[in-house]
Amino acid sequence: MRFKRCTFAGQRVNPQHALSGGLPRYLHTQIHCSLTHCSLIHRYTNTPMHTLYTLTLHLYGLLLRLAALFNPKAGQWVAGRREWRSKHQALLEKKLRGNAPVLWVHCASLGEFEQGRPVIEQLKAEQPSLKILLTFFSPSGYEVRKNYAEADYIVYLPLDTAANARDFVAIWQPTAAVFVKYEFWYYHLRALREAGIPTVLISALFRQNQLFFRWYGGFFRQLPGWFTHIFVQNESSARQLREAGFHNYSVAGDTRIDRVLQIAERAPSFSQVERFAGQAPILMIGSSWPEDEAFLLPFLNKRLPSGWKAIMAPHQVDEGHIQQILKKLELPCCRYSRGEGETEARVLLIDNVGMLSALYQYGRIAYIGGAFGAGLHNTLEPIAFGLPVIFGPRFQKFEEARYLVQSGGGFSISGQEELQEAFSELLREDTYREASEKARAYVLSNSGASRKAAAFIQQMITGS
Repeated sequence: MRFKRCTFAGQRVNPQHALSGGLPRYLHTQIHCSLTHCSLIHRYTNTPMHTLYTLTLHLYGLLLRLAALFNPKAGQWVAGRREWRSKHQALLEKKLRGNAPVLWVHCASLGEFEQGRPVIEQLKAEQPSLKILLTFFSPSGYEVRKNYAEADYIVYLPLDTAANARDFVAIWQPTAAVFVKYEFWYYHLRALREAGIPTVLISALFRQNQLFFRWYGGFFRQLPGWFTHIFVQNESSARQLREAGFHNYSVAGDTRIDRVLQIAERAPSFSQVERFAGQAPILMIGSSWPEDEAFLLPFLNKRLPSGWKAIMAPHQVDEGHIQQILKKLELPCCRYSRGEGETEARVLLIDNVGMLSALYQYGRIAYIGGAFGAGLHNTLEPIAFGLPVIFGPRFQKFEEARYLVQSGGGFSISGQEELQEAFSELLREDTYREASEKARAYVLSNSGASRKAAAFIQQMITGS
């Protein structure tokens, strides 16, 4: 099967990257591309758009069931939703809610969870009796956070059909609902609206090329209006909503910033990493893809200054990819999972998932991957520790990256020579100090989005 590059919620998606990140998440993207074409069909036929939407979703589910025969993540997606009604009912009976309010928080995957997390934790701190129902679309989020302590119930979101959405809302009867960033599932939102359940979208981003604002996007254009309130990240998103005739929004910022500041304040120490680092300055390489590694590895081999070390956390940590990196590295290297050879090595290879955000505490300069492919990974995590950042050329969609380049807290490069130039520039103490201050200033000046969202949600729950 050949997939094309397409857009979901205004974001360009590379099939190679999406597939390596999980087939269900990629098909999540493909279904929204298909719905774009459905909108065009609807323009010239009398077929109701919701019928096309439903048919596309059923096809989507069928594709995943077929893919589950050979793709482990697709298998997890299917297994997690099999007989979901009885599973959810049993979970609810096992952990009785009593008279406590239930807040439903939906996240597509792990990144969106990190945006929703500070809001969840602030609400739980203020109202410990509040029950949290946490749903994920992707196995990448569910499998990593299925034991998250602050949530009382953690399940997969059922496929967005009219019957599924109606039954889901009927089983859980949430007091209020929170969706994170880009999630616009028609039938689930409609079920919440029909049940009179207040619903909020947090950390939202809107761009001109999204379906809501296109001439053929009438079916989708109503969805932003179904939210009780939308907290957008920036004024550009607010303008898009305003020009489309919506008024149920306010600019609050990105809740990820509160999360990364929280991580920076509470980061655990790692004795193995500390033995490796010693007193050496560390180049942190976070979420690198093969496109990044094509010039990062030669840089490490030939141009990493004497006395420097590097911690490398690739995006893909399967054994095959780890072995490819090891074959190309000429410097002494040790793997975190092996727990040996740290003091002699100059490169520490992080071959697991979940540590990276806290590892930036050991860095002096960070390289963040992804901007030579599908999109730049998280630059907020390193700058919360005051690290200047280097990344590839595709960063324009990310407000924080644009700020960093404009202010001097970050450097965009297009290859190995520019990497060398940016790194050499940051070896100058005056340049480094200014870049570090600019990077840290961004997160400090843009914090507080979680507090704003939590205060509004608390009012929805209590009705005050």
